[in-house]
Amino acid sequence: MKTLNAVQHELSIPLVQLRILSETAEHLPSFEEKLDEAGLTPLRPSQIELLQINLGKMCNQTCTHCHVDAGPDRKEIMTRETMGHCLSAVRRSGIRLVDLTGGAPEMNPRFTWFVEQLTALGTRVMVRSNLTILTVNGKYRQLPAFYARHGVTVISSLPCYTAANTDKQRGKGVFEKSLEALRKLNGLGYGHKGSGLELNLVYNPLGAFLPGPQKALEADYKRVLKDDFGIVFNRLFCITNMPINRFLDYLISSGKHADYMKTLVDAFNPAAALGLMCLNTVSVGWDGALFDCDFNQMLDLRCAPDTLGHVEDFDRHRMENRRIVVGRHCFGCTAGAGSSCGGEIV
Repeated sequence: MKTLNAVQHELSIPLVQLRILSETAEHLPSFEEKLDEAGLTPLRPSQIELLQINLGKMCNQTCTHCHVDAGPDRKEIMTRETMGHCLSAVRRSGIRLVDLTGGAPEMNPRFTWFVEQLTALGTRVMVRSNLTILTVNGKYRQLPAFYARHGVTVISSLPCYTAANTDKQRGKGVFEKSLEALRKLNGLGYGHKGSGLELNLVYNPLGAFLPGPQKALEADYKRVLKDDFGIVFNRLFCITNMPINRFLDYLISSGKHADYMKTLVDAFNPAAALGLMCLNTVSVGWDGALFDCDFNQMLDLRCAPDTLGHVEDFDRHRMENRRIVVGRHCFGCTAGAGSSCGGEIV
Protein backbone atom coordinates (compact mmCIF):
# COMPACT_ATOMS: atom_id res chain seq x y z
CA MET A 1 0.00 0.00 0.00
CA LYS A 2 1.28 3.47 -0.84
CA THR A 3 2.21 5.80 1.95
CA LEU A 4 0.33 9.03 2.57
CA ASN A 5 3.28 11.12 1.41
CA ALA A 6 3.56 9.12 -1.83
CA VAL A 7 -0.13 9.58 -2.63
CA GLN A 8 0.07 13.26 -1.79
CA HIS A 9 3.00 13.70 -4.19
CA GLU A 10 1.19 11.92 -7.03
CA LEU A 11 -2.05 13.87 -6.61
CA SER A 12 -0.29 17.20 -5.99
CA ILE A 13 -2.89 18.29 -3.43
CA PRO A 14 -2.26 19.78 0.02
CA LEU A 15 -1.65 17.25 2.76
CA VAL A 16 -4.47 18.65 4.87
CA GLN A 17 -6.94 18.12 2.00
CA LEU A 18 -5.83 14.52 1.62
CA ARG A 19 -6.39 14.00 5.34
CA ILE A 20 -9.90 15.40 5.07
CA LEU A 21 -10.65 13.13 2.10
CA SER A 22 -9.36 10.09 3.94
CA GLU A 23 -11.41 10.92 7.03
CA THR A 24 -14.71 11.61 5.29
CA ALA A 25 -14.49 8.18 3.64
CA GLU A 26 -14.78 6.55 7.05
CA HIS A 27 -18.55 7.22 7.37
CA LEU A 28 -18.12 7.99 11.05
CA PRO A 29 -19.90 10.74 12.99
CA SER A 30 -18.19 14.11 13.10
CA PHE A 31 -16.72 15.45 16.33
CA GLU A 32 -19.29 18.26 16.35
CA GLU A 33 -22.12 15.69 16.13
CA LYS A 34 -20.78 13.86 19.19
CA LEU A 35 -20.37 17.14 21.07
CA ASP A 36 -23.93 18.09 20.15
CA GLU A 37 -25.25 14.76 21.44
CA ALA A 38 -23.54 15.54 24.75
CA GLY A 39 -24.92 19.09 24.83
CA LEU A 40 -21.46 20.63 24.51
CA THR A 41 -21.83 22.74 21.36
CA PRO A 42 -20.63 25.25 20.53
CA LEU A 43 -17.26 24.50 22.11
CA ARG A 44 -15.86 27.67 23.67
CA PRO A 45 -12.91 28.41 26.00
CA SER A 46 -13.26 28.77 29.75
CA GLN A 47 -10.33 30.99 30.71
CA ILE A 48 -6.99 31.21 28.89
CA GLU A 49 -4.27 30.17 31.31
CA LEU A 50 -1.55 28.91 28.98
CA LEU A 51 0.27 29.95 25.80
CA GLN A 52 1.84 27.01 24.00
CA ILE A 53 4.48 28.35 21.63
CA ASN A 54 6.07 26.32 18.83
CA LEU A 55 9.63 27.58 18.32
CA GLY A 56 10.17 25.64 15.11
CA LYS A 57 9.93 22.24 13.44
CA MET A 58 13.66 21.50 13.41
CA CYS A 59 14.57 18.44 15.48
CA ASN A 60 17.56 16.14 15.91
CA GLN A 61 15.22 13.12 15.80
CA THR A 62 12.63 11.71 13.39
CA CYS A 63 10.11 9.82 15.55
CA THR A 64 7.51 7.55 13.94
CA HIS A 65 4.62 8.96 16.01
CA CYS A 66 5.50 12.66 15.59
CA HIS A 67 2.39 14.77 14.92
CA VAL A 68 4.61 17.74 14.03
CA ASP A 69 6.46 15.86 11.27
CA ALA A 70 9.63 17.36 12.77
CA GLY A 71 13.15 16.42 11.76
CA PRO A 72 16.68 17.62 10.99
CA ASP A 73 15.67 18.80 7.51
CA ARG A 74 12.88 21.16 8.63
CA LYS A 75 13.67 24.85 8.20
CA GLU A 76 10.67 26.49 9.92
CA ILE A 77 11.97 28.49 12.88
CA MET A 78 10.51 31.31 15.01
CA THR A 79 12.29 34.64 14.55
CA ARG A 80 13.31 37.02 17.30
CA GLU A 81 10.71 39.49 16.01
CA THR A 82 7.91 36.95 16.48
CA MET A 83 9.29 36.07 19.90
CA GLY A 84 9.02 39.76 20.73
CA HIS A 85 5.34 39.69 19.77
CA CYS A 86 4.88 36.66 22.06
CA LEU A 87 6.50 38.53 24.94
CA SER A 88 4.21 41.50 24.34
CA ALA A 89 1.20 39.18 24.34
CA VAL A 90 2.29 37.72 27.69
CA ARG A 91 2.72 41.21 29.17
CA ARG A 92 -0.65 42.48 27.92
CA SER A 93 -2.66 39.39 28.78
CA GLY A 94 -1.26 38.64 32.21
CA ILE A 95 -0.87 34.95 31.27
CA ARG A 96 1.80 33.47 33.51
CA LEU A 97 2.30 30.00 32.08
CA VAL A 98 4.12 29.33 28.79
CA ASP A 99 4.75 25.92 27.21
CA LEU A 100 7.63 25.86 24.70
CA THR A 101 7.55 23.13 22.10
CA GLY A 102 8.88 22.20 18.65
CA GLY A 103 10.49 20.15 17.00
CA ALA A 104 13.21 20.38 19.51
CA PRO A 105 12.58 23.90 20.85
CA GLU A 106 16.18 24.07 22.08
CA MET A 107 17.40 24.13 18.46
CA ASN A 108 16.01 27.62 17.95
CA PRO A 109 19.13 29.86 18.06
CA ARG A 110 17.31 32.40 20.27
CA PHE A 111 15.97 29.79 22.68
CA THR A 112 17.89 30.74 25.84
CA TRP A 113 17.28 34.45 25.27
CA PHE A 114 13.55 33.80 24.99
CA VAL A 115 13.45 31.75 28.19
CA GLU A 116 15.35 34.49 30.02
CA GLN A 117 12.89 37.14 28.81
CA LEU A 118 9.88 35.05 29.83
CA THR A 119 11.16 34.28 33.32
CA ALA A 120 12.06 37.96 33.79
CA LEU A 121 8.33 38.67 33.34
CA GLY A 122 7.53 36.30 36.20
CA THR A 123 6.26 33.66 33.79
CA ARG A 124 6.49 29.97 34.59
CA VAL A 125 8.16 28.22 31.66
CA MET A 126 7.72 24.60 30.59
CA VAL A 127 9.93 23.07 27.89
CA ARG A 128 9.05 19.93 25.95
CA SER A 129 12.44 18.33 25.42
CA ASN A 130 13.19 15.11 23.57
CA LEU A 131 16.07 14.56 26.08
CA THR A 132 18.60 13.44 23.46
CA ILE A 133 19.20 17.05 22.42
CA LEU A 134 20.64 17.59 25.92
CA THR A 135 23.40 15.05 25.15
CA VAL A 136 24.58 16.70 21.93
CA ASN A 137 28.06 18.19 22.29
CA GLY A 138 28.36 21.95 22.55
CA LYS A 139 25.83 24.44 23.88
CA TYR A 140 23.05 21.88 24.33
CA ARG A 141 24.93 20.10 27.14
CA GLN A 142 24.75 23.31 29.16
CA LEU A 143 20.95 23.47 29.01
CA PRO A 144 20.10 21.29 32.06
CA ALA A 145 22.01 23.72 34.32
CA PHE A 146 20.36 26.64 32.50
CA TYR A 147 16.94 25.08 33.12
CA ALA A 148 17.71 24.65 36.81
CA ARG A 149 18.85 28.28 37.20
CA HIS A 150 15.61 29.56 35.70
CA GLY A 151 13.29 27.05 37.37
CA VAL A 152 12.12 25.64 34.04
CA THR A 153 9.78 22.64 34.15
CA VAL A 154 11.07 19.89 31.85
CA ILE A 155 8.58 17.63 30.07
CA SER A 156 10.29 14.80 28.21
CA SER A 157 9.14 12.04 25.91
CA LEU A 158 10.04 8.52 27.00
CA PRO A 159 7.60 6.10 25.33
CA CYS A 160 8.77 3.12 27.38
CA TYR A 161 11.13 2.13 30.19
CA THR A 162 12.83 -0.43 27.95
CA ALA A 163 15.44 0.23 25.27
CA ALA A 164 13.77 -1.97 22.63
CA ASN A 165 10.41 -0.21 22.69
CA THR A 166 11.81 3.30 23.01
CA ASP A 167 14.28 2.85 20.16
CA LYS A 168 11.58 1.29 18.00
CA GLN A 169 9.54 4.50 18.15
CA ARG A 170 12.26 7.12 18.37
CA GLY A 171 15.42 5.67 16.78
CA LYS A 172 18.42 3.50 17.63
CA GLY A 173 20.31 4.52 20.75
CA VAL A 174 17.67 7.01 21.91
CA PHE A 175 16.95 5.15 25.14
CA GLU A 176 20.55 5.26 26.38
CA LYS A 177 20.90 8.94 25.46
CA SER A 178 17.61 9.67 27.23
CA LEU A 179 18.92 7.97 30.38
CA GLU A 180 22.09 10.06 30.18
CA ALA A 181 20.03 13.26 30.03
CA LEU A 182 17.72 12.13 32.85
CA ARG A 183 20.68 11.35 35.12
CA LYS A 184 22.09 14.81 34.49
CA LEU A 185 18.73 16.42 35.29
CA ASN A 186 18.41 14.30 38.44
CA GLY A 187 21.90 15.37 39.47
CA LEU A 188 20.74 19.00 39.40
CA GLY A 189 17.74 18.20 41.60
CA TYR A 190 15.11 17.59 38.91
CA GLY A 191 12.51 15.01 39.90
CA HIS A 192 13.46 15.03 43.58
CA LYS A 193 10.84 15.99 46.15
CA GLY A 194 11.30 19.43 47.62
CA SER A 195 13.73 20.62 44.93
CA GLY A 196 11.18 22.79 43.16
CA LEU A 197 12.53 21.45 39.86
CA GLU A 198 9.82 19.50 38.09
CA LEU A 199 10.59 16.68 35.66
CA ASN A 200 7.68 14.98 33.91
CA LEU A 201 7.80 12.18 31.36
CA VAL A 202 5.47 11.50 28.43
CA TYR A 203 4.21 8.11 27.29
CA ASN A 204 2.83 7.53 23.78
CA PRO A 205 1.49 4.11 22.72
CA LEU A 206 3.77 2.18 20.38
CA GLY A 207 0.94 1.42 17.96
CA ALA A 208 -2.66 2.04 16.94
CA PHE A 209 -4.22 1.63 20.37
CA LEU A 210 -5.17 3.78 23.35
CA PRO A 211 -2.81 4.28 26.28
CA GLY A 212 -3.41 2.33 29.47
CA PRO A 213 -4.43 3.93 32.79
CA GLN A 214 -2.02 6.76 33.58
CA LYS A 215 -1.76 6.10 37.33
CA ALA A 216 -0.81 2.45 36.85
CA LEU A 217 1.68 3.24 34.09
CA GLU A 218 3.27 5.96 36.22
CA ALA A 219 3.76 3.49 39.04
CA ASP A 220 5.44 1.02 36.67
CA TYR A 221 7.68 3.74 35.20
CA LYS A 222 8.75 4.96 38.64
CA ARG A 223 9.50 1.47 39.89
CA VAL A 224 11.51 0.30 36.86
CA LEU A 225 13.42 3.55 36.27
CA LYS A 226 14.34 3.81 39.97
CA ASP A 227 15.23 0.14 40.51
CA ASP A 228 17.04 -0.48 37.21
CA PHE A 229 18.55 2.91 36.41
CA GLY A 230 18.42 5.04 39.58
CA ILE A 231 16.23 7.66 37.87
CA VAL A 232 13.41 9.61 39.51
CA PHE A 233 10.76 11.94 38.08
CA ASN A 234 7.58 13.70 39.20
CA ARG A 235 4.71 12.70 36.90
CA LEU A 236 3.96 10.63 33.83
CA PHE A 237 1.67 12.03 31.13
CA CYS A 238 -0.15 9.54 28.88
CA ILE A 239 -0.90 11.07 25.48
CA THR A 240 -2.92 9.38 22.74
CA ASN A 241 -1.30 9.20 19.31
CA MET A 242 -3.15 11.68 17.11
CA PRO A 243 -4.22 10.58 13.60
CA ILE A 244 -2.31 13.38 11.87
CA ASN A 245 1.03 13.86 10.10
CA ARG A 246 3.58 11.06 10.56
CA PHE A 247 1.32 8.84 12.65
CA LEU A 248 -1.45 9.20 10.08
CA ASP A 249 1.09 8.18 7.43
CA TYR A 250 1.76 5.03 9.47
CA LEU A 251 -1.96 4.32 9.93
CA ILE A 252 -2.71 4.57 6.21
CA SER A 253 0.38 2.67 5.02
CA SER A 254 -0.35 -0.15 7.51
CA GLY A 255 -4.08 -0.28 6.69
CA LYS A 256 -5.05 0.60 10.26
CA HIS A 257 -6.57 4.04 9.75
CA ALA A 258 -10.23 2.99 9.61
CA ASP A 259 -9.98 0.74 12.67
CA TYR A 260 -8.08 3.34 14.68
CA MET A 261 -10.56 6.08 13.89
CA LYS A 262 -13.43 3.78 14.89
CA THR A 263 -11.61 3.04 18.15
CA LEU A 264 -11.32 6.75 18.90
CA VAL A 265 -14.95 7.52 18.00
CA ASP A 266 -16.34 4.55 19.94
CA ALA A 267 -14.34 5.62 23.01
CA PHE A 268 -15.66 9.21 22.96
CA ASN A 269 -16.04 10.39 26.57
CA PRO A 270 -18.11 13.55 27.22
CA ALA A 271 -16.36 13.98 30.57
CA ALA A 272 -13.02 14.22 28.76
CA ALA A 273 -14.48 16.86 26.43
CA LEU A 274 -15.06 19.07 29.46
CA GLY A 275 -11.32 19.15 30.14
CA LEU A 276 -9.90 19.66 26.65
CA MET A 277 -6.69 21.68 26.51
CA CYS A 278 -8.19 24.01 23.91
CA LEU A 279 -10.49 25.34 26.64
CA ASN A 280 -7.64 27.04 28.51
CA THR A 281 -4.80 27.13 25.95
CA VAL A 282 -3.89 29.08 22.83
CA SER A 283 -1.31 27.61 20.47
CA VAL A 284 1.14 29.93 18.73
CA GLY A 285 2.78 28.71 15.52
CA TRP A 286 6.44 29.24 14.67
CA ASP A 287 5.32 32.10 12.39
CA GLY A 288 3.08 33.69 15.06
CA ALA A 289 -0.24 32.37 13.73
CA LEU A 290 -2.84 31.49 16.39
CA PHE A 291 -4.52 28.11 16.75
CA ASP A 292 -6.89 26.46 19.20
CA CYS A 293 -4.39 23.68 19.92
CA ASP A 294 -1.08 22.22 18.81
CA PHE A 295 -2.82 19.57 16.71
CA ASN A 296 -4.91 22.12 14.82
CA GLN A 297 -1.69 24.00 14.21
CA MET A 298 -0.17 20.98 12.44
CA LEU A 299 -3.26 20.74 10.23
CA ASP A 300 -3.21 24.52 9.59
CA LEU A 301 -6.71 24.80 11.07
CA ARG A 302 -6.48 28.38 12.31
CA CYS A 303 -8.69 30.02 14.91
CA ALA A 304 -12.18 31.04 13.82
CA PRO A 305 -12.23 33.81 11.16
CA ASP A 306 -13.68 36.38 13.57
CA THR A 307 -10.68 35.93 15.89
CA LEU A 308 -7.43 37.85 15.51
CA GLY A 309 -5.08 35.54 13.65
CA HIS A 310 -1.57 36.56 14.76
CA VAL A 311 0.12 36.80 18.14
CA GLU A 312 1.10 40.40 17.34
CA ASP A 313 -2.58 41.32 17.76
CA PHE A 314 -3.28 38.95 20.67
CA ASP A 315 -6.36 39.98 22.64
CA ARG A 316 -7.20 37.79 25.61
CA HIS A 317 -10.84 38.87 25.80
CA ARG A 318 -11.52 38.06 22.15
CA MET A 319 -9.67 34.77 22.39
CA GLU A 320 -11.69 33.75 25.43
CA ASN A 321 -14.93 34.39 23.52
CA ARG A 322 -14.00 32.56 20.34
CA ARG A 323 -15.62 29.42 18.97
CA ILE A 324 -13.12 26.57 18.93
CA VAL A 325 -12.41 24.93 15.56
CA VAL A 326 -12.73 21.14 15.71
CA GLY A 327 -12.28 18.19 13.37
CA ARG A 328 -12.40 14.41 13.42
CA HIS A 329 -8.84 14.28 14.77
CA CYS A 330 -10.23 15.76 18.02
CA PHE A 331 -11.55 12.31 18.93
CA GLY A 332 -7.95 11.57 19.93
CA CYS A 333 -8.35 13.96 22.86
CA THR A 334 -11.70 12.62 24.09
CA ALA A 335 -11.15 8.87 23.79
CA GLY A 336 -11.37 6.95 27.05
CA ALA A 337 -9.76 8.90 29.88
CA GLY A 338 -8.97 11.69 27.44
CA SER A 339 -5.66 13.13 26.33
CA SER A 340 -4.04 16.53 26.60
CA CYS A 341 -0.53 17.92 26.72
CA GLY A 342 -0.81 17.32 30.47
CA GLY A 343 -1.82 13.67 30.07
CA GLU A 344 -5.12 12.08 31.09
CA ILE A 345 -8.10 14.39 31.48
CA VAL A 346 -10.35 12.21 33.67
